[in-house]
Formats: sequence, C-alpha cells, structure tokens
Amino acid sequence: MAIFWLDKRLIFPPVERADPNGILAVGGDLSTERLLLAYRSGIFPWFSPDDPMLWWSPDPRFVLFPDELKMARSMRPYFNSPRFELSVDTAFGEVISACSRQYRTGQNGTWITDEMIAAYCELHRLGHAHSVEVWQDGQLVGGLYGIAIGRVFFGESMFANVPNASKVGFIALVKRLQKLGFQMIDCQQDTAHLASLGARGIPRQQFIIALGRWTREHNLIGNWSQMEVFQNLYDLT
Repeated sequence: MAIFWLDKRLIFPPVERADPNGILAVGGDLSTERLLLAYRSGIFPWFSPDDPMLWWSPDPRFVLFPDELKMARSMRPYFNSPRFELSVDTAFGEVISACSRQYRTGQNGTWITDEMIAAYCELHRLGHAHSVEVWQDGQLVGGLYGIAIGRVFFGESMFANVPNASKVGFIALVKRLQKLGFQMIDCQQDTAHLASLGARGIPRQQFIIALGRWTREHNLIGNWSQMEVFQNLYDLT
C-alpha cells in the first residue's frame, strides 16, 4: 500500500488506507486547523524527533467509556483522604514538558518534540487542549494532557514522579467528564496501565462512527480552571 504524503491542503486520506500498524499518512504540519481535523477524523500525530511527521489511525482503537472506569480499592484512600492537590489548566506547559521527559519502557527518547510542545501549547491557548495537574507540597508530581472536542476527550500523555499521582489525576478527570456528559476517552493505543482502569479496544469503524456523533455536540472551549464545573475534582459524586 502506497504511503499518502500530505501537502498544504487540509485533508487526510480515509482511515481505511492505514497500513497494518496504523500509519496513515506522512508530512503536513502541526497547525491548529490540521490537528483539530485529525482528531475529529480519528487520526493523531506520533513520530520521533529524527523521523518524518507520521499520522496514525490504528485498528482496533483503545478507548475508555467513562461509565466503565475501574477504580481499584487501593486507590480509594487517595480520594477519601486526599494526599495530593488537583488542578486543571494551571500549568499546561509544565505538564507537557514533564510528559516529554517521562521514561517509558521500550521507548528510546520521546515523541513529544519541541515542535509538538509548541503546537499543543497553542491548542491550549485557544481553549482546545487541557491539562490536569497533581501537586504535593507545592511541587508538580504528576499530570496528564489531551484535547477535548464535543463530548470526547483525546488523551495524549501522562507522567508521575511519585506513585499513583497520574492515576489519581486521571480518575478525577474521567469522573468529572462523565458528570459533564462526555461519552468517550480516546486512549489511542493499548497499555496495561490504561487497561487496568477499564480501557479496551474497539473496531476503528465503531470509533469513527462514535466520533461523528459525539464530536459535533457541545464544546467546553476555554480555560477549564476558570469554569466552576471543574472545581473540587476530588468530588466524585
């Protein structure tokens, strides 16, 4: 199957043209318009610093439906007697930079390049990208970031410098998004960590159909730290 090379036009090939590994296209740019089109189309960028820009749409797609979230009994003390402070959209740049430095087994270096950081910081400035920060004694010890479109949150990366910090932030975010009517968390690819929280693979076609329905609905565009609905993330009711 021939590789589809992107040019300046804001188009992507049909996701069915992805190769067996999920690679769909090469090239293009990380403009806000292209990134938002990609996410709405079930596509995301992922490439190493020395590689060309690669765009992916794997099949199956790993997702978490909020009502399928699993919270282990061992995590309940973190919410019954909070050990961290939680915030949203107060330190996006710090979170994405920390994610780029996070060591990941089996990966040589990071895919969160300086170009990626700049592009997602711009998405954050425009109110599309969001972060959850986990603090301990005034220090940022964990967090995650992603994109929100309609009723779908597209998770990108997370980090933790102390045990369970990112997991606490993730659980709190999913519970709050569930309360706000979000229907799906895109986890992109299968990981044991996310599987333990209830994520599972679904056929790509099912994922694309869901995006067509749920990304057209209401948007929470803006800085979430300024929205009352994102206060007190420890409230899981």
